[in-house]
Amino acid sequence: MSVAEQTVQRTYSIGELADIAGISVHTLRWYESQGLFPQDIPRTTGGQRVFGPESVGWMTLLRRFRESGMPVAVMARYSDLVRAGAGNEAERIELMEAHARALDAQIEELLVCRDVINGKVRAYREHLAGGAYRIAPRAASG
Repeated sequence: MSVAEQTVQRTYSIGELADIAGISVHTLRWYESQGLFPQDIPRTTGGQRVFGPESVGWMTLLRRFRESGMPVAVMARYSDLVRAGAGNEAERIELMEAHARALDAQIEELLVCRDVINGKVRAYREHLAGGAYRIAPRAASG
């Protein structure tokens, strides 16, 4: 294999990257329009986007951010910081820690919700263990 062949990177069309990332092409275009990529996306002479292998990892990261409820504005700020390069790591840490705190609060709320549901299940099981569960008949409407 020649040196030139070794340096050729695999590229992806917008459809391929969308499939790999598990999102729609429309969403991928929107992410780009919102400045969520840490670099400009190159295009072919025909205007088609060409994504490199680093875009696969970046899309995985963005998807996790969205799944965790991170606001798009925070994702865009993070992308801006990455685009700017080294020297702003403290601000990146601050963004991530703030989001982690929001997730921790959300998890606490979800645990409370789960406790309520588990309490209802427990109450119904105890009721059923004490006898047949019957639904009260509806009052006749007249």
